[in-house]
Amino acid sequence: MSHHFDTPTALADPRINVCDFYLFRGRPGTTVMALTVNPDAGLSAPDTFREEGLYAFRFDLNGDAVEELAFKVRFGAVSHVAGEAHEHVQNYEILRSTGRSAIQGAEGEVIISGRTGEVMRGGAGVTTFAGLAPDMFAGDAAAITRFLTAFYKDNRFDPAAFQNRSNFFSKRNVTAIVVEVPTKMIGEGRVHAWATASLHGHAPEVQVSRWGVPLFTYMFLPEPGMKEAYNRSVPSSDVRRLSAQISKISGMLTKLAGSSANPNDYGQQLAARICPTILPYELDTPAAFDFVGFNGRALTDDAMDVMLTLATNTALSDGVAPTMKRVSETFPYFGAPYTNAEQINVEPARGSLKKG
Repeated sequence: MSHHFDTPTALADPRINVCDFYLFRGRPGTTVMALTVNPDAGLSAPDTFREEGLYAFRFDLNGDAVEELAFKVRFGAVSHVAGEAHEHVQNYEILRSTGRSAIQGAEGEVIISGRTGEVMRGGAGVTTFAGLAPDMFAGDAAAITRFLTAFYKDNRFDPAAFQNRSNFFSKRNVTAIVVEVPTKMIGEGRVHAWATASLHGHAPEVQVSRWGVPLFTYMFLPEPGMKEAYNRSVPSSDVRRLSAQISKISGMLTKLAGSSANPNDYGQQLAARICPTILPYELDTPAAFDFVGFNGRALTDDAMDVMLTLATNTALSDGVAPTMKRVSETFPYFGAPYTNAEQINVEPARGSLKKG
C-alpha cells in the first residue's frame, strides 16, 4: 500500500490515485520514469486513465524543491478494441514542459504520441508505454495496519504484527505510465523528482494526488484530512508543513522501540532526510532505494522494509518482497500483467468491479 487508496479522492476515482513512482537507468544513456495508478486494476479499480487527468513526472534541477522540468501525459476518450467489449484503448500524448509551464497547466512540446497497450518509439529516442501492468509494490497490508493501529491507538510498539508474511499485492495489477528518454533530455548530475495526478479540463489545473516517498502518507499522516492536504500540496512547502510531524512520529516510534538514546534527535534527523518528500537521483547511475540512502527507485526495491526500518530506527521486515518474475530486462521493464486465470482466487481489494 505505497499510496494505494490513501485518500477519499483516491477512493472515489482510482484513476487519479498515484500509487507508486519509480526512477532508474534504462538503456545506455537513458533514464526511465514510471508511475502507477488504479490500485487493483481490473478487480476493484478501472483499467483506464481519466480523460480529464493530467499525469506528470516533475523534476527539480537546482535543489529548490520546485520543478523546472516536467513530462506531462494527457489521455483521450476511452474506446473499445474492435470485437472486444471489455478491452479498452486510449490515445495519449506526452509533453515536455519547462519554466512556468512545468509548474502549471498542460502546455509544452509534444515529444511522443501513443495508444494504450502498445510500446511506442519516437524519433527523438523517446520510448513509452501506458496500460495494464503487474503491481510491483510488495507488502503485508494486514500486518502494517495492525502495527500502525497498535501505535496510533494504543501507543504501543508491536513488531510481532509482522508474522503473517503474506504479500497482499501478489497477483494484482495496476495501470502504468512508463517513459524512457535520453538522459540529456532531463539534464545531468543530481536531480529530485516526484509524480502527480491533476484534474485539468475547462477549469484551471487542480492537483489531487502526489507521490514523493513510498508509504509516507500511511506512516506519518494518520488522519484522512492530513493525507488529502498532502496530496494537494507541493514539495516546496514540505519543510514548513511536515518536518515537525515526521520528527514527532519517528521520535515516538523510536522511543517505544527503545532503538535510540535520543529519540527526538533521531526524529529530527529522519525529517531532514525525507523532507521535502521528493526522490533524489544521480542521473545515469544504478538506482537504489535502501536504508543507506535514496538514489531513485528500482522496480524491485523493497520500499516497505526500508520505510519501516527508517521510521523506527530498528530492523523491521514484513517478510515479503517484489517478485523478480514480473520484471523484464527490456522496455517497459514491467513484465506481463496477471491474467484472469492467474487471478482466479484473488479477492478484490475493495468489493467487486463491474467491467464494461
